Amino acid sequence: MIDNQPKKTKAYIAGVNLNDPNFDYYMTELANLTEADNMEVVGQSQQNAESIVAGTYFGLGKINEIKAMAHGLKAKVLVLNDELTPVQIRNLEKLTKLRVVDRTELILEIFASRARTKQAKLQVQLARLQYELPRLHPSENNLDQQRGGGYSNRGAGESKLELNRRTIGKQISTIKKELKAVASQEEIKSARRNQSRIPKVALVGYTNAGKSTTMNGLLKEFSDESGNKQVFVKNMLFATLDTSVRRIDLKDNFSFILSDTIGFISKLPHNLVESFKATLQETKDADLLINVVDSSDPNMVQMIRTTQNVLDEIGVKGIPMITAYNKADKTDRNYPQIEGSDILYSAIDPKSIKMLAQLITKRVFSNYEKYHLVLPLSAGKELAYLHENAQVLSEDYQDDGVHLEANIAPDDQGRFKQYLV
Repeated sequence: MIDNQPKKTKAYIAGVNLNDPNFDYYMTELANLTEADNMEVVGQSQQNAESIVAGTYFGLGKINEIKAMAHGLKAKVLVLNDELTPVQIRNLEKLTKLRVVDRTELILEIFASRARTKQAKLQVQLARLQYELPRLHPSENNLDQQRGGGYSNRGAGESKLELNRRTIGKQISTIKKELKAVASQEEIKSARRNQSRIPKVALVGYTNAGKSTTMNGLLKEFSDESGNKQVFVKNMLFATLDTSVRRIDLKDNFSFILSDTIGFISKLPHNLVESFKATLQETKDADLLINVVDSSDPNMVQMIRTTQNVLDEIGVKGIPMITAYNKADKTDRNYPQIEGSDILYSAIDPKSIKMLAQLITKRVFSNYEKYHLVLPLSAGKELAYLHENAQVLSEDYQDDGVHLEANIAPDDQGRFKQYLV
């Protein structure tokens, strides 16, 4: 049988450990990111040091060791655990005769290959150009000509030789204008959702923790047309870069807006976070956050910390949060179960999804009050508003008006007091 799959580029990963207790975790992440960029990790090295060597990142002895190991394993790319300076990258490429990719460029390449919508593509292009701008340099060896797009067609930048600062400056300006136009359209949609009193719930968390699977589970359980609304799911880092927004209509007449946001990872490049702030707006507008965590991962605690760090960076503060420990089916613990205000569950288990929905309901509808109302038969707009923004428990048309029992949000309670009975 002929294997038509293209061979993966062999990569050697390495980093400098400055007495960081999380170093092993970051190196595991780096290996996963390298695999996600369609490369095969064939080996790795680390140097324990008090500081980074300014011109070469590693010391000369470690560079020679890495060069020998990498070439012996037929690696073509050296992937490094930190963001390097342009000088460090050029010097390492000269000394090792390998293409050098730092952590930031690696993540940018992955994002470029995953971008699907116009907004996501523009955001990645902007971050990529901002990364490339200080790295422009006349080619000193032919390795420089391989940069910009990676080993697969990224579509997010040209080679360094074809770019100069003026060209990049113009491109950045053009992309910012395009992004502004796209963002304004998204803001209109978001404003419409914000006008509604329906609570907004946002799924956040580490990439590949199961956010999209959780959304699909809720859609399957509570929507008759779930097949048309399912979001893309794949077992890989950054499977989707776009925020998906769906309305979840629970069986007891409660509804909420659910958004599935981009996943996070340690040391997410600042330019990328800045570029994706518009995409992450749903998180800032939420009434409740659900931090989806892979409970089967030994690095779970660091992942929770990573998510919190990114939320802090984009200015998300003071929003109530449920920590949802997913993938319990991969552990030996009993599930589903509520643990205080959090939940241990499996996103592929219907019982778990129902329990999660109950927990969401308890958190976002706790301050709703039950009202007995009589609306005049002429108050069609008010009746429609209640159906759209409240939980209508019963409705009875009588001669003196429409008799209703409804749970109403705090902001709407004053509006309907005149109809109280």
